[in-house]
Amino acid sequence: MKTVNHWIGGKTVEGTSGNWGPVTDPATGAVTTQVALASPEEVDAAVTAAKAAYGTWGTSSLSTRTGVLFSYRALLDAHRDEIAALITAEHGKVHSDALGEVARGLEIVELACGITTQLKGELSTQVSHRVDVSSIRQSLGVVAGITPFNFPAMVPMWMFPLAIACGNTFVLKPSEKDPSAANLLAELAAEAGLPDGVLNVVHGDKVAVDSLLAHPDVAAVSFVGSTPIARYIHATASANGKRVQALGGAKNHMLVLPDADLDAAADAAVSAAYGSAGERCMAISAVVAVGAIGDELVQKIRERAEKIKIGPGNDPASEMGPLITAAHRDKVASYVTGAAAQGAEVVLDGTGLRVDGYEDGHWIGLSLLDHVSTDSDAYRDEIFGPVLCVLRTETYEDGVALMNASPFGNGTAIFTRDGGAARRFQLEIEAGMVGVNVPIPVPVGYHSFGGWKDSLFGDHHIYGNDGVHFYTRGKVVTTRWPDPADAPSGVDLGFPRNH
Repeated sequence: MKTVNHWIGGKTVEGTSGNWGPVTDPATGAVTTQVALASPEEVDAAVTAAKAAYGTWGTSSLSTRTGVLFSYRALLDAHRDEIAALITAEHGKVHSDALGEVARGLEIVELACGITTQLKGELSTQVSHRVDVSSIRQSLGVVAGITPFNFPAMVPMWMFPLAIACGNTFVLKPSEKDPSAANLLAELAAEAGLPDGVLNVVHGDKVAVDSLLAHPDVAAVSFVGSTPIARYIHATASANGKRVQALGGAKNHMLVLPDADLDAAADAAVSAAYGSAGERCMAISAVVAVGAIGDELVQKIRERAEKIKIGPGNDPASEMGPLITAAHRDKVASYVTGAAAQGAEVVLDGTGLRVDGYEDGHWIGLSLLDHVSTDSDAYRDEIFGPVLCVLRTETYEDGVALMNASPFGNGTAIFTRDGGAARRFQLEIEAGMVGVNVPIPVPVGYHSFGGWKDSLFGDHHIYGNDGVHFYTRGKVVTTRWPDPADAPSGVDLGFPRNH
């Protein structure tokens, strides 16, 4: 059986806690790997290595840092397929989806390659007689990232490339459900020339997380995951004096107006709700149909959903893979089986799906629920699976009010041909990321990703300008220098008197 150990100080370090976690192939249900679960002492070793490396990395030149990152970008590009294969083997998503994940992570590496312009300061001269004021940004020290199972390569790359470009050193705690991609990312960084200890990977469960949150040498913590855990991370790390950005869960809505192109809206709903088996925080999980279009829209979504090919992620014919674990599959299924009792019409029920030759895999089909009420479990909870709820409203105003009543505010979308309606929507909707005829409005790397309300805890979004600001702190320097012509008698530097 394969074993995944820690990466500390530029080398593989075997786990010593005696605790191991199972890693399964979601397509077969078989345990293929064991991953070391760190003790507090092992977490301390990773932080200690990062702290030691910060002594030189934190004062390294910008050209040194960007030189490593350019080499790293080239290596990641050359190893795209290998990284994607690890993601598919442990997460289950289809290979094309895994490649897309790597590509989106590469965007942030590319942003980090241009960190020189992001870290430029400001200068005001002669604010008073011979007084200048400058503003600069400096690194924090050791920072940590705690990342989720659904994007085992992309989300870590949303964090550590910017952090190390800004001069920090990093301790990554990836999900123990699919840990291998994180180790490969670290190995490639070392091959690119990143000094030992600048990037460390420590695997584990809540013990490791709590050790990072409490460690006195960790200056900041980045997190992506569910809302309850994000709230806990934010409260605990903040109480320990750390800077925190904690991105939580979502219930993303797509508002479809009567004038929308229903074919385009149906295509978008299917791809956004069922892509990556719905295991993404930017999935559309609720479609709000306005006016009389509901029946036609639901029928178009159903026709498309029924054609989706579900199978193992390494089969090129598969369009959707299994869920990450059997327990998660069963939880997602419970929302579908309980929907009718709570007033919904079950248009498609995917809970009985089986895949020939892979009977023990974590399979579930696509489910479509219509006439869902806002007080039902399927609507209130973040299901994180291939379940799409359809709600009906009579007017645009009712639809926006319904959506704004949600405690989540991650991403949202509107489908319409009316520019005025779209403009109103982007101003009136209470969410951090908005798509206009775009179902999954994940910003490009040089803008920032993050939601509102219970989808974000902390003041900074992730990557983009917010990411740079999160991983640095500002300093203002006020300077007055004497004029050389005012030097004491007997010292003449050749400067003429000018006053």
